[in-house]
Amino acid sequence: MNFKTIGIVISREYLNKVKKKSFIWTTLLVPILVAGLTIGVMVALMNTKEKTKNIAVVDASGIVLPYLEDTETVHYTDLSAMPVDSIKANLASLGYDGLLSVGELNLEEKTVPADLFSPKPFGMELTDNISSRINRAVEDYRISTYNIEGLDQILKDVKANIHLRSYTVSDDGEEKISEAGVYSIVSMVLGIFLFIFVTMFGSMVMSSVIEEKASRVVEVLVSSVKSTELMFGKIIGIALVALTQFLLWIVLSVAIISIGGAAFGLGKLGGSNPTELVSTMGGVDAAQVEEMTAQLADQGEMGTVVSSLANLPYGQILGLFFVYFIFGYLLYASLFAAIGSAVENEGDTQQLQLPLTIPLMLGYMIALYAFRAPDSSIAFWGSIIPFTSPIVMISRLPFGVPAWEIILSVALLVATFAFCAWASAKIYRVGILMFGKKSTWKDLWKWLKQK
Repeated sequence: MNFKTIGIVISREYLNKVKKKSFIWTTLLVPILVAGLTIGVMVALMNTKEKTKNIAVVDASGIVLPYLEDTETVHYTDLSAMPVDSIKANLASLGYDGLLSVGELNLEEKTVPADLFSPKPFGMELTDNISSRINRAVEDYRISTYNIEGLDQILKDVKANIHLRSYTVSDDGEEKISEAGVYSIVSMVLGIFLFIFVTMFGSMVMSSVIEEKASRVVEVLVSSVKSTELMFGKIIGIALVALTQFLLWIVLSVAIISIGGAAFGLGKLGGSNPTELVSTMGGVDAAQVEEMTAQLADQGEMGTVVSSLANLPYGQILGLFFVYFIFGYLLYASLFAAIGSAVENEGDTQQLQLPLTIPLMLGYMIALYAFRAPDSSIAFWGSIIPFTSPIVMISRLPFGVPAWEIILSVALLVATFAFCAWASAKIYRVGILMFGKKSTWKDLWKWLKQK
């Protein structure tokens, strides 16, 4: 292959894509949408309060009503003197959003029946709150039946609420706080992002090949360059488009969120809490970061979250994210290019595309499980097998992965890409000039065997 020719194809493909209005609008609109959603959700959480619900209560037990205390979101009214059926039939006219009916106390089982009626379902938070208050009333009643002096206080004294703080210990004995929930969220986000990017930009290669074939432009191109040079130039050119767009999305999203957050006063949410502390980490040395994360660890749940984020190996994660994105994209892009060369319109790709979408979806599903059990056998093999490893391995990285697993995974991914690129080039060389026939997998296999 002539690398100078490939370079010309790469330049043509890259410039054609980045000069399109669709590329410019997508590059600008996606960060705005992401920032808008992020800021919008935060502002809504800060300023939105749920409408107060008015709940009518009929308490035949005599033990539950004292435990139903009014809050900002719910107001209870005792209507025990009225018939339940009458209240249910006239909830709206009486001005109530729901009816809580507590039956008579069962002395044998020491419990009460309870039903909640409403024109439309309540949220989980409200129903859980009512349920917990009824349970508390029944528990206190049961305690009182034992006639043990001070039993209620004894049970309160023995009740424990221990928060388990997790640490990771390095080979040199250094301890770093780690919260599994934080790592799980980071794991899930990384896996989803890689799945979206590989699928989106791989499909872009297929669409580009189909477009050139359908318009017969490819016949002019292959008269000047080899088909394999055209395929690899197209794949690499779109890869550069993907990286350009990806980096611009990051820069613009961070900039817009920072400016928008400052405009809406979101930067003042923390005051002097851990969030504000971690925002000052830019430009400090390793000793200062270690001291600050130690301080954060002593500042409650929020401190644990921020400390866990600060202790993530960002260099390794970002580096390997690009490695897996590049080779995962190249692997699937070469296969998508082969499929694109075998059809004349996107409607004919469904049958041929299915075997490629299945491993992608499988990798996505394994990644969603990997953050629950990152060292399970399915997560291990999912991160080793090349067709799922880009998505699954990146999901395991926040939890720590042995170096030999990463090396093996990357080596197999690169080797598989090389083989698939060779096979796809053979298919592309024949398929790109095939017209008037709907290709099948049998045809692709026949083209692959041609010398």
